[in-house]
Amino acid sequence: YRSREKEAMLLRDLEYLQEMYPMEAKRYQKVIAEILNRLDYEGSVIYDEYPDKWQIYRLTQVVLDKLKQDGSAGQTEQDWDRTAEFVQVLLCGEIYKKRHMNQNGILKF
Repeated sequence: YRSREKEAMLLRDLEYLQEMYPMEAKRYQKVIAEILNRLDYEGSVIYDEYPDKWQIYRLTQVVLDKLKQDGSAGQTEQDWDRTAEFVQVLLCGEIYKKRHMNQNGILKF
């Protein structure tokens, strides 16, 4: 019981801090969450014990493609390189959160 309270507190804390993300980061996070929700099934790459770096790179590219479709055009290639690095960091955080949540929305460790 005590563990569940701690897990719920950790989740609330994480979500609270994510609310402080800048607007652009929130937009990226929303796209990442949509993509990861489609990959939320047993046997998915996001649940591999040791996710492959290439798979993370590939998911990053999927997110970038979606962002480009949604109207982030006008960025230079250098801008997209920086955006890709930022998206990859957000993606890893969202995968971590997804991997440690059960169906009740509580982080599990």
